[in-house]
Amino acid sequence: MITTFAALIDTLIYTRSRDAKVATIAQFLRATPHPDRGWALGALTDSLSFKAVKSSMLRKLASDRFDAELFKLSRQHVGETAETVALLWPEPAQPKHSDVTLAEIIDALNAATPATAPHIVADYLDGLDSKCRYAFLKLATGGMRIGVSARLAKVAFAQAFGVSVDAVEEYWHAVSPPYDTLFAWAAQGGAAPDITATPHFRPFMLSHPFDGDSLDMGAFAAEWKWDGIRVQVANIGGQARVYSRGGDDISRAFPELTVALPRNLVLDGELLVKGVAQGGDAASFNALQQRLGRTSVSKQTLQLFPAFVRIYDILHDGETDLRALPWSQRRAHLEAIISELPGDHFDLSPVLPAPDFDSLVRLRNMARDAAIEGIMLKRRDSPYLAGRKSGLWYKWKVDPLTADCVMMYAQRGNGKRASFYSDYTFGCWREDGQLLPVGKAYSGFSDSELKMLDRFVRDNTINQFGPVREVNKTLVLEIAFDSIHESKRHKSGLAMRFPRVHRIRTDKPAAQADTLARLRQLIQVSSSQ
Repeated sequence: MITTFAALIDTLIYTRSRDAKVATIAQFLRATPHPDRGWALGALTDSLSFKAVKSSMLRKLASDRFDAELFKLSRQHVGETAETVALLWPEPAQPKHSDVTLAEIIDALNAATPATAPHIVADYLDGLDSKCRYAFLKLATGGMRIGVSARLAKVAFAQAFGVSVDAVEEYWHAVSPPYDTLFAWAAQGGAAPDITATPHFRPFMLSHPFDGDSLDMGAFAAEWKWDGIRVQVANIGGQARVYSRGGDDISRAFPELTVALPRNLVLDGELLVKGVAQGGDAASFNALQQRLGRTSVSKQTLQLFPAFVRIYDILHDGETDLRALPWSQRRAHLEAIISELPGDHFDLSPVLPAPDFDSLVRLRNMARDAAIEGIMLKRRDSPYLAGRKSGLWYKWKVDPLTADCVMMYAQRGNGKRASFYSDYTFGCWREDGQLLPVGKAYSGFSDSELKMLDRFVRDNTINQFGPVREVNKTLVLEIAFDSIHESKRHKSGLAMRFPRVHRIRTDKPAAQADTLARLRQLIQVSSSQ
């Protein structure tokens, strides 16, 4: 029932311990009847979507019920639309929907149209108390943000029924909520889900950061860490898909890759786009961004930003699962079949000549000049295992670039940061003395530093634009970032990749922060585009 689900959400929000969260979810899954437990698991892992329920619709409902200024101020204070609506909505004298099941709610939301959705949502809100309203809205709008990752939920599922989390990961992406076959297998001892004929994502093998200590290069192979996004390209039964690192199907954004994969294979590699300035080799991440996040791609975009995958591992060849083989054998298999793939869309990531650690260091030092993120190190005898396994794969990234920037604007965060101004827009000085935004960061600082930054924002606000506060331009933040590129989308003409707060420079006057001219110089050491 919705009341049980609401109690679960409420408990998880106020539970800080990861183990306690796992135990709480596991107990819920054991005690809750099916299919409600399956729908709840789908909600916790952001696997539910209802086309007719949008945040804009929710804001429209709120504007019809509440004074606009009251809702605006409340939303700014709470930091989240769903929670604001749940708190402001009038309490019913007698909640009429307190015994409704999640399955009934799902059926109603799936059947909703843009015309009927507002009435359906309002009816549920009218018949639920505040905690149930909040749980209902989080389920309906997606994006829980309650400190529960998809991985944590899968661990809880495995713990609940005494099965392997690796097996759960293997089946997860081939089934969908409410996960009937998954529960039948794990909870009832039934047959494992049959996923052989279904295109689906296989969990990636991940790496640990390398600390720079010496390494026996006889046991490891070295490759470049390319500046793209990691993808899995899979052709199963003639159906080809492209999956992101999180398991999202991004095939519609890269249709040329699904057409190009000639036979049943599952490949692991780096998604890149070709650049004219690079002679057809990989362009910068900034160029790749022109293709990301799209649901359709024009012919012009396909021509201007042609995508390809630089392959560095193979998981399946036809019905043969190669993941248990050591890396050296998988690599040999990959080298044997790479010529069968169209060269316009697939090529092979080379193994680097690094016979000893000193040569590896020299290669890493060359990486930034070549617009490469760093080095990947893989044990030659390592099988392909899901997740981050100790001692097998390492990533040795080049040191980040840094710049001293001035905080300009701040916005509240989400979830446990909803009460703090934790998202900061920062800028650098143009030659005429104007401060222009160059990026936005919301990570890199400790809890105590967050409180200090939040206090600075509140004490130095000079203007407000909806949820955004403009602040006095007096605080310098040392920003670390992986690369910087030219960008027509920003007034400064620049865009950083992965900016994060490295240090709070209370010792440095804002007038001495970096200039755009200095950032443009960094383009030469971070990208060739």
